[in-house]
Amino acid sequence: MTAPQDIRGGFPHSQAVRRAYDELDYNRALAMYRFFYPTVSLEATWRGNLSAGAVPNTVMALLVGTPDQYVFTANSDTPYSGLTVDLSAGPMVVEIPPGTLMGTANDLNQLWVLDLGLPGPAGDAGGKHLLLPPGYAGPVPEGYFPGTATTDRVLVLVRALPHGTDVDAAIALMQQITVYPLGADAESNPLDWVDQSVQQGLDFSPVRWEDNLDYWRVLHEILQTEPPNPAYRYQYGELAALGIVRDAPFYPDRRMTAILTDAARRGHLHLCVQSFADRRPDRVVWPDSRWEWAVLRPENGTFDADGYTDLYAREKWFYQAQIESPAMFAREPGAGSLYWLGLRDSAGAYLEGAGYYSLTVPQPVPASLFWSITVYDARTRSELRAPQNRAALRSLYELADIDTTAPLTLYFGPTPPPNTPTDRWVQTTPGAGWFTYFRIYGPTSPAFDGTWQLPDFHRHG
Repeated sequence: MTAPQDIRGGFPHSQAVRRAYDELDYNRALAMYRFFYPTVSLEATWRGNLSAGAVPNTVMALLVGTPDQYVFTANSDTPYSGLTVDLSAGPMVVEIPPGTLMGTANDLNQLWVLDLGLPGPAGDAGGKHLLLPPGYAGPVPEGYFPGTATTDRVLVLVRALPHGTDVDAAIALMQQITVYPLGADAESNPLDWVDQSVQQGLDFSPVRWEDNLDYWRVLHEILQTEPPNPAYRYQYGELAALGIVRDAPFYPDRRMTAILTDAARRGHLHLCVQSFADRRPDRVVWPDSRWEWAVLRPENGTFDADGYTDLYAREKWFYQAQIESPAMFAREPGAGSLYWLGLRDSAGAYLEGAGYYSLTVPQPVPASLFWSITVYDARTRSELRAPQNRAALRSLYELADIDTTAPLTLYFGPTPPPNTPTDRWVQTTPGAGWFTYFRIYGPTSPAFDGTWQLPDFHRHG
């Protein structure tokens, strides 16, 4: 609060000047921390892919997700391919074969570029998708599905929907994807593939940077390597006031180091609060339920509301997840997928690793394809690590033989419940808070009209 003595004769007092500049810089840093978190987060994913053997445009990644990797709310439902595409030399073609592939491309700012495969314009027929670099003004040939990025680096994530449990066939289908420069063909740029599933401890997340000065160092490095996004002009101005500028070194003095370090700690707290202590009424899936929408804005996949960008919704999503796409966020029958966030029990308490919980899932689940529930460590937002080394229960695998005419009870706790098959149980870790995503692929009408609802988690001890 401004004190009467802060301004004397119309001019600020010297002590008020110092305090005001600290407040201004701190407030700028908090706002810019939240705004650029998606960019820093995807930089971590890009570096993680490269450290695990991916090479932009030439060596692509395959991953069957497990708790062995640190990846924000990834899942083990289907195998992934991660295509690291560099547009600095010009447009690149991503050609998708016909089949049951679902994919999306985001640039390094985690801004949606285009969808591929089933949710995209080509559907299951496959097709040539053209990634255009920032500012591209050249021609777009007929027969391509184009999308323009705001950065030179683009991450294309594709998942294959297996027929039954045939993961090998799904991976083989993904390996038919080709990537090559516009004007060339697939034969001119043969791809190699690296299986990241067998590598232990891979980290694709920004957790190691998010509460310290490294957050700002990484952001500064990104500004040096990527073209500026014209839509971020005002935000770049705020960063410049903090000493984070393109084509200039980053050497914060003691005062600014303290401000930026504390802003990273507090900014991380603010994102954590918005994700895990959300108070917006539109988070609630069903009245009197603890289940929340993981995504608050379903309209377009880019968090654009009528007349403004919903920054709160953007911040909530990107703290716990990665990648935006209209197909991921849509709330309508036939959408690609649906995500519900479960982090509290029926009494409203957070889910924690020493407790024993059950969840009774009404059957049949309104999924035209399949469904799953995955458990995540609240600290890392990655699949929960425990000796069981399995963080998901999936209708394609563990739950493939269930009776879909009777409710199904699932269990969560540090040890398996007595007289219960272990394929109905996920092991949790004492001392680690956890949350879940309940995913439905190919959701049908009952998932949206309220005729089918999930009960809350029930704690037993």
